Amino acid sequence: MLSKFLPNEHVKSIFDIHPSTLTEKGIKGIITDLDNTLVAWDVADATPEVIQWFKLMKEHDIQITIISNNNLDRVKVFSEPLGTPFVYSARKPLRRAFNKVRKQMKLKKEEIVVIGDQVLTDVLGGNIAGFYTILVVPIVKSDGRITRINRKIERRILNYFRNKGKISWEE
Repeated sequence: MLSKFLPNEHVKSIFDIHPSTLTEKGIKGIITDLDNTLVAWDVADATPEVIQWFKLMKEHDIQITIISNNNLDRVKVFSEPLGTPFVYSARKPLRRAFNKVRKQMKLKKEEIVVIGDQVLTDVLGGNIAGFYTILVVPIVKSDGRITRINRKIERRILNYFRNKGKISWEE
């Protein structure tokens, strides 16, 4: 059961994820979380670096969709200037939103990677839905109230994996 919480990879940030590496693995689509994955949870707009990363992925024909548990206004304000499809109120880790995006992308599960900063929502949801998962270090250490509760549970899970030699997590 705990294996569903284990990401396939873990990296410091999205900027450590390169299109050439993804295409070598047969990846043609990215489902990414928003808050603390792309920008800090309290930052409304994409940074120039994030804009460039999106552009780089699109230049390599890698589709991106943002999937967030946050509300419509938050996700729309961030996604629309990027011209990126999005799903809000996704109810991660439930697989429904992940499968919806897969169908919209018209890709197979093995052609999609899920990227996020939370084990209990992004990694668990991506793994349950059958996707390759990449865990990133949260951009900032502060979180909203519900996420703070998740982080306490997450730290215990990550420590378990670290002690078993399955992950070398950086804070």
